[in-house]
Amino acid sequence: MEYSKLVEVYEQLNKTTKRLEKTHIISEFLKEVGVDDIEHVMLLLEGRVFPNYDAREMGVASRLMLKSLNVATGISVDRIEKEWKKLGDLGKVAEELIKTKKQATLHSTKLTVKKVFDNIRKLAELKGEGTVERKTQLIAELLTSAKPIESKYIVKTILMEMRLGVGEGAMRDAITWAFFGKELGIKYTKEGNDIEVEDREKYNQYADAVQKAYDVTNEFAEVAKAAKKGLEGLENMSMKVGIPIQVMLALKVDTIEEAFETVGKPAAIEFKYDGFRIQAHKDEKGNIKLFTRRLEDVTNQFPDVVEYIKKNVRGKSFIIDSEAVGYSRKTGKYMPFQNISQRIKRKYDIEKLIHELPVELNVFDIINYEGKSMINEEFEKRRRLLEKIIRQEQKKIALSKIKITSKKKDVEKFFKEAVNAGNEGLMFKSLKSPYKPGARVGYMIKFKHIMETLDLVIVGAEWGEGKRAKWLSSYTIACIDENGKFLGVGKASTGLKEKEEEGLSFVEMTRLLKPLVISEKGKEVIVKPKIVIEVGYNEIQKSPTYDSGFALRFPRVIQRRLDKGPDEASTLDYVKKLYEGQKKS
Repeated sequence: MEYSKLVEVYEQLNKTTKRLEKTHIISEFLKEVGVDDIEHVMLLLEGRVFPNYDAREMGVASRLMLKSLNVATGISVDRIEKEWKKLGDLGKVAEELIKTKKQATLHSTKLTVKKVFDNIRKLAELKGEGTVERKTQLIAELLTSAKPIESKYIVKTILMEMRLGVGEGAMRDAITWAFFGKELGIKYTKEGNDIEVEDREKYNQYADAVQKAYDVTNEFAEVAKAAKKGLEGLENMSMKVGIPIQVMLALKVDTIEEAFETVGKPAAIEFKYDGFRIQAHKDEKGNIKLFTRRLEDVTNQFPDVVEYIKKNVRGKSFIIDSEAVGYSRKTGKYMPFQNISQRIKRKYDIEKLIHELPVELNVFDIINYEGKSMINEEFEKRRRLLEKIIRQEQKKIALSKIKITSKKKDVEKFFKEAVNAGNEGLMFKSLKSPYKPGARVGYMIKFKHIMETLDLVIVGAEWGEGKRAKWLSSYTIACIDENGKFLGVGKASTGLKEKEEEGLSFVEMTRLLKPLVISEKGKEVIVKPKIVIEVGYNEIQKSPTYDSGFALRFPRVIQRRLDKGPDEASTLDYVKKLYEGQKKS
């Protein structure tokens, strides 16, 4: 398939914010895609060339892209950089430069989806001496053959900057419409942006089959390939140990009464640990892999956790859900997440970190056991299995502390116990609930009983004054709306340390933000939305100053959220909900 056909789809998707229209565009396109291209197309529509759990990276920074554009066009790096500062988007820069390139093309061919996909994948495989030159040539090879509009999307894909506003729901529905639309009698009308379905019950059955296939594979590429074979192809899909699935997520409530009302009585009440999610996989060969909530492979960063699991969890193969919590070797008490967050990203001095920042693995659910999926089993059955197969070892591996009760007084007492132990609060779980991957469902409830913080994205910053002149020390913070647009809610400049050894510092934040700078005007810079921070505040106010319509009063940085990506930032709807909640209280 010619790459230009995929680019046409990109352009159509960027011209609308309507979810149903995006779904229709993708579904019509998928009907044309052959078996050999379906995997490439599905991944490229997600703006990637590897599944989201695959740790491989292209290793291409903006500077390398500037050099590649220079090789492809013959235009000087200085001029390219000026264009970049003017347009603020290297994809747009590539499009404009290719239109006016002065270096004659010796050999140009029509780009195919496979060629683009393969070249970009090769970038991640290059290692050793001469890597920069070889990467430059691979990129330049694509850009030299690309049409201006194609070059724009090639650059955006390589730099991981594709934002098409296509979520999981749209991808799921697009697969349903594409491969079962005729059978289900689906008709989309662009004028009314609406669909008609002949048999709603049958439609729900097929959409559910697509969703379940995605739940156990976490790959729309695999789901699309299976859907091409019909309903049977979807129903034959199963989870594979070693490939992470989306974890089940919790809803939030403000009162114990509301929690019981949601999950039912009696309920399982658990400590809510202030750590980071670990999904642990063991295959039949004995290999263990660890994944974060964002499906990042962190096995190498936690050899201590791997050993705890090997020693203390019985079973030929399994997938368990857990929370790694840091603790003090001196006091034995749990430590806040920010104290141990550096272990997630650090790839060196692992043994030193194990000693300085030890963790305890608290296991609270099981997803697969010895080849059998457990997601449709009731929670109380899954818990009993955990109690049989896990040998608890102090400060190494433990079952989550749990209480079964219907009484508010029991919960209040348990809450105090949880907080005194250094935890965030409690979780409420329905005893009869299945495990629902990737969804916030009423089976599981967070109860923290404190002012809710926000996870926000840094989209801008300012250079400081005086002794802070060399640091980016004031950060424009943003939530995200339903279309994936970042909307400002204030500026945070407190909460960080001046010395690195004291915690998250201005030095570290400046180091992280400088490579992300898109444009600079005076002291103010605009940065790529990559860094997520947890922000505390005194109040949420209505404000015309920021494009969200809200402003945080006295915002302060609590910690960097290494476990969250920009697309997982607090939503505008959630900010509105918190604002409305303030008015009631």
